[in-house]
Amino acid sequence: MDRRVAAMDQRVTAIRGYEGMRIRPVLFAVVTALSAIAASGCGLSAELERERNPERRPEPSVTSSAPTAPVGSPVPARPPGWTPSPGGSVQDESACPASGVRIWAGPVNAAMGLRAQTVTLTNCGEQPFLLNGYPSVRVLDENGTVMDGVKTVQGTDSIPMAPPDAPEPAPLTLDPGESAQTNLVWRMGAGTGMFLRIAPAAGDDPATVRLTEHLDIGPEGELGTTAWHMAED
Repeated sequence: MDRRVAAMDQRVTAIRGYEGMRIRPVLFAVVTALSAIAASGCGLSAELERERNPERRPEPSVTSSAPTAPVGSPVPARPPGWTPSPGGSVQDESACPASGVRIWAGPVNAAMGLRAQTVTLTNCGEQPFLLNGYPSVRVLDENGTVMDGVKTVQGTDSIPMAPPDAPEPAPLTLDPGESAQTNLVWRMGAGTGMFLRIAPAAGDDPATVRLTEHLDIGPEGELGTTAWHMAED
Protein backbone atom coordinates (compact mmCIF):
# COMPACT_ATOMS: atom_id res chain seq x y z
CA MET A 1 0.00 0.00 0.00
CA ASP A 2 2.76 2.45 0.96
CA ARG A 3 4.52 1.74 -2.33
CA ARG A 4 1.35 2.60 -4.31
CA VAL A 5 0.89 5.89 -2.45
CA ALA A 6 4.54 6.82 -3.00
CA ALA A 7 4.30 6.00 -6.72
CA MET A 8 1.12 8.09 -7.02
CA ASP A 9 2.78 11.05 -5.27
CA GLN A 10 5.68 10.84 -7.71
CA ARG A 11 3.30 10.92 -10.69
CA VAL A 12 1.40 13.94 -9.32
CA THR A 13 4.67 15.78 -8.70
CA ALA A 14 5.84 15.02 -12.23
CA ILE A 15 2.55 16.25 -13.74
CA ARG A 16 2.67 19.49 -11.75
CA GLY A 17 6.25 20.06 -12.83
CA TYR A 18 5.26 19.53 -16.46
CA GLU A 19 2.32 21.96 -16.13
CA GLY A 20 4.65 24.65 -14.81
CA MET A 21 7.17 24.04 -17.58
CA ARG A 22 4.53 24.41 -20.29
CA ILE A 23 3.59 27.97 -19.34
CA ARG A 24 6.99 29.62 -19.11
CA PRO A 25 8.27 28.70 -22.58
CA VAL A 26 5.17 30.25 -24.21
CA LEU A 27 6.17 33.82 -23.40
CA PHE A 28 9.79 33.04 -24.23
CA ALA A 29 8.70 31.66 -27.59
CA VAL A 30 6.68 34.79 -28.41
CA VAL A 31 9.53 37.12 -27.53
CA THR A 32 11.99 34.98 -29.47
CA ALA A 33 9.67 34.87 -32.48
CA LEU A 34 9.21 38.63 -32.49
CA SER A 35 12.96 39.16 -32.29
CA ALA A 36 13.60 36.73 -35.11
CA ILE A 37 10.95 38.31 -37.32
CA ALA A 38 12.29 41.80 -36.63
CA ALA A 39 15.81 40.68 -37.51
CA SER A 40 14.67 39.06 -40.75
CA GLY A 41 12.65 42.10 -41.80
CA CYS A 42 9.39 40.13 -42.00
CA GLY A 43 6.41 42.47 -41.75
CA LEU A 44 2.73 42.38 -40.98
CA SER A 45 1.56 41.25 -44.42
CA ALA A 46 3.66 38.07 -44.34
CA GLU A 47 2.50 37.18 -40.82
CA LEU A 48 -1.14 37.75 -41.72
CA GLU A 49 -0.71 35.41 -44.69
CA ARG A 50 0.78 32.73 -42.41
CA GLU A 51 -2.11 33.07 -39.94
CA ARG A 52 -4.74 32.98 -42.69
CA ASN A 53 -3.20 30.16 -44.76
CA PRO A 54 -0.75 28.18 -42.57
CA GLU A 55 -0.57 25.27 -45.02
CA ARG A 56 0.38 27.56 -47.94
CA ARG A 57 -2.35 26.15 -50.17
CA PRO A 58 -2.48 27.78 -53.62
CA GLU A 59 -5.51 29.99 -54.11
CA PRO A 60 -7.46 30.26 -57.37
CA SER A 61 -6.92 33.46 -59.27
CA VAL A 62 -9.76 35.95 -59.34
CA THR A 63 -10.72 37.62 -62.61
CA SER A 64 -11.71 41.22 -62.26
CA SER A 65 -12.53 43.87 -64.82
CA ALA A 66 -11.47 46.65 -62.48
CA PRO A 67 -8.01 48.03 -63.22
CA THR A 68 -5.37 47.36 -60.62
CA ALA A 69 -2.33 49.43 -59.78
CA PRO A 70 0.96 47.91 -60.94
CA VAL A 71 3.25 46.40 -58.35
CA GLY A 72 5.57 49.01 -56.93
CA SER A 73 3.22 51.93 -57.59
CA PRO A 74 3.78 54.77 -55.13
CA VAL A 75 1.30 55.04 -52.28
CA PRO A 76 -0.60 58.34 -52.36
CA ALA A 77 0.36 60.76 -49.62
CA ARG A 78 -3.27 60.92 -48.48
CA PRO A 79 -6.03 58.33 -48.92
CA PRO A 80 -9.26 59.16 -50.81
CA GLY A 81 -11.60 61.17 -48.66
CA TRP A 82 -8.83 62.46 -46.39
CA THR A 83 -9.86 65.57 -44.51
CA PRO A 84 -7.30 67.31 -42.29
CA SER A 85 -8.50 66.97 -38.73
CA PRO A 86 -7.49 68.85 -35.56
CA GLY A 87 -3.80 68.35 -35.01
CA GLY A 88 -2.71 69.21 -38.56
CA SER A 89 -2.25 67.40 -41.85
CA VAL A 90 0.14 64.56 -42.57
CA GLN A 91 3.71 65.37 -41.55
CA ASP A 92 6.00 66.44 -44.39
CA GLU A 93 8.97 64.10 -44.16
CA SER A 94 11.15 66.27 -46.40
CA ALA A 95 11.29 69.24 -44.02
CA CYS A 96 11.85 69.86 -40.34
CA PRO A 97 8.56 70.85 -38.65
CA ALA A 98 8.26 74.02 -36.62
CA SER A 99 8.37 71.89 -33.48
CA GLY A 100 11.99 70.98 -34.27
CA VAL A 101 11.31 67.23 -34.18
CA ARG A 102 10.41 64.74 -36.88
CA ILE A 103 8.48 61.56 -36.01
CA TRP A 104 8.23 58.44 -38.15
CA ALA A 105 7.02 54.87 -37.72
CA GLY A 106 8.96 51.74 -38.67
CA PRO A 107 7.59 48.46 -40.04
CA VAL A 108 5.21 46.26 -38.07
CA ASN A 109 6.71 43.07 -36.64
CA ALA A 110 4.26 40.23 -36.11
CA ALA A 111 4.20 36.83 -34.39
CA MET A 112 1.38 34.65 -33.01
CA GLY A 113 -1.19 37.47 -33.02
CA LEU A 114 1.19 39.89 -31.26
CA ARG A 115 2.23 43.10 -33.04
CA ALA A 116 5.09 45.49 -32.32
CA GLN A 117 6.21 48.71 -33.98
CA THR A 118 8.98 51.19 -33.25
CA VAL A 119 8.33 54.93 -33.52
CA THR A 120 11.36 57.20 -33.81
CA LEU A 121 11.56 60.88 -32.87
CA THR A 122 14.53 62.84 -34.25
CA ASN A 123 15.65 66.30 -33.18
CA CYS A 124 15.97 68.03 -36.55
CA GLY A 125 16.14 71.49 -35.02
CA GLU A 126 19.03 73.58 -33.77
CA GLN A 127 18.32 73.43 -30.03
CA PRO A 128 18.33 70.54 -27.51
CA PHE A 129 14.96 68.84 -27.13
CA LEU A 130 13.72 67.43 -23.81
CA LEU A 131 11.70 64.23 -23.40
CA ASN A 132 10.37 62.59 -20.26
CA GLY A 133 7.96 59.68 -20.00
CA TYR A 134 5.48 58.35 -22.52
CA PRO A 135 4.20 59.69 -25.85
CA SER A 136 0.60 60.67 -26.50
CA VAL A 137 -0.75 58.42 -29.28
CA ARG A 138 -4.07 58.25 -31.13
CA VAL A 139 -4.84 55.84 -33.97
CA LEU A 140 -6.64 57.20 -37.06
CA ASP A 141 -8.48 55.23 -39.72
CA GLU A 142 -8.04 55.62 -43.49
CA ASN A 143 -10.23 58.74 -43.49
CA GLY A 144 -8.25 60.45 -40.77
CA THR A 145 -10.89 59.81 -38.11
CA VAL A 146 -9.81 58.88 -34.59
CA MET A 147 -10.57 55.23 -33.79
CA ASP A 148 -12.36 55.90 -30.51
CA GLY A 149 -12.58 52.23 -29.55
CA VAL A 150 -8.79 51.93 -29.31
CA LYS A 151 -7.38 52.65 -25.86
CA THR A 152 -3.76 53.78 -25.55
CA VAL A 153 -2.07 52.76 -22.30
CA GLN A 154 1.30 53.52 -20.74
CA GLY A 155 3.38 50.37 -20.52
CA THR A 156 2.76 46.94 -22.04
CA ASP A 157 1.75 44.88 -18.99
CA SER A 158 -1.91 44.80 -20.05
CA ILE A 159 -1.12 43.45 -23.54
CA PRO A 160 -1.37 39.62 -23.45
CA MET A 161 1.98 37.90 -24.05
CA ALA A 162 3.78 41.20 -24.72
CA PRO A 163 7.48 41.46 -23.81
CA PRO A 164 8.16 43.29 -20.53
CA ASP A 165 8.12 47.08 -20.56
CA ALA A 166 11.88 47.43 -20.16
CA PRO A 167 12.69 51.18 -20.28
CA GLU A 168 11.65 53.14 -17.21
CA PRO A 169 10.48 56.75 -17.72
CA ALA A 170 13.47 59.06 -17.41
CA PRO A 171 14.41 62.56 -18.61
CA LEU A 172 16.18 62.59 -21.97
CA THR A 173 17.96 65.45 -23.70
CA LEU A 174 18.28 65.08 -27.46
CA ASP A 175 20.97 67.17 -29.05
CA PRO A 176 20.43 68.20 -32.69
CA GLY A 177 20.55 65.07 -34.84
CA GLU A 178 19.91 62.64 -31.97
CA SER A 179 16.89 60.33 -31.82
CA ALA A 180 14.69 58.62 -29.24
CA GLN A 181 12.27 55.73 -29.68
CA THR A 182 9.07 54.32 -28.23
CA ASN A 183 7.67 50.86 -28.91
CA LEU A 184 3.99 50.26 -29.68
CA VAL A 185 2.58 46.81 -28.87
CA TRP A 186 -0.91 45.41 -29.51
CA ARG A 187 -2.87 42.25 -30.23
CA MET A 188 -4.27 41.53 -33.68
CA GLY A 189 -7.79 42.84 -34.19
CA ALA A 190 -10.28 43.76 -36.91
CA GLY A 191 -9.50 47.48 -37.08
CA THR A 192 -7.47 49.19 -39.78
CA GLY A 193 -5.42 52.11 -38.53
CA MET A 194 -3.61 54.03 -41.27
CA PHE A 195 -2.25 57.02 -39.34
CA LEU A 196 -0.82 57.81 -35.93
CA ARG A 197 -1.41 61.15 -34.29
CA ILE A 198 1.51 61.25 -31.92
CA ALA A 199 2.99 63.89 -29.64
CA PRO A 200 6.17 63.71 -27.56
CA ALA A 201 3.99 64.03 -24.44
CA ALA A 202 0.39 64.79 -23.53
CA GLY A 203 -0.30 68.47 -24.19
CA ASP A 204 2.38 68.85 -26.87
CA ASP A 205 1.52 69.61 -30.49
CA PRO A 206 0.96 66.27 -32.27
CA ALA A 207 2.22 65.14 -35.66
CA THR A 208 0.08 63.01 -37.97
CA VAL A 209 2.21 60.19 -39.38
CA ARG A 210 1.16 57.89 -42.20
CA LEU A 211 1.91 54.20 -41.58
CA THR A 212 3.61 52.07 -44.22
CA GLU A 213 1.58 49.07 -42.99
CA HIS A 214 -1.88 49.23 -41.48
CA LEU A 215 -2.29 48.86 -37.74
CA ASP A 216 -4.70 45.93 -37.24
CA ILE A 217 -6.04 46.77 -33.82
CA GLY A 218 -9.43 47.01 -32.19
CA PRO A 219 -12.20 47.73 -32.39
CA GLU A 220 -11.84 47.57 -28.60
CA GLY A 221 -8.12 46.84 -28.44
CA GLU A 222 -5.40 48.34 -26.28
CA LEU A 223 -2.26 49.92 -27.67
CA GLY A 224 0.64 49.64 -25.25
CA THR A 225 3.46 52.20 -25.35
CA THR A 226 6.90 52.17 -23.80
CA ALA A 227 8.63 55.22 -22.34
CA TRP A 228 10.89 57.21 -24.64
CA HIS A 229 14.45 55.89 -24.68
CA MET A 230 17.55 56.70 -26.71
CA ALA A 231 17.43 55.16 -30.18
CA GLU A 232 19.44 52.02 -30.72
CA ASP A 233 22.32 52.22 -33.17
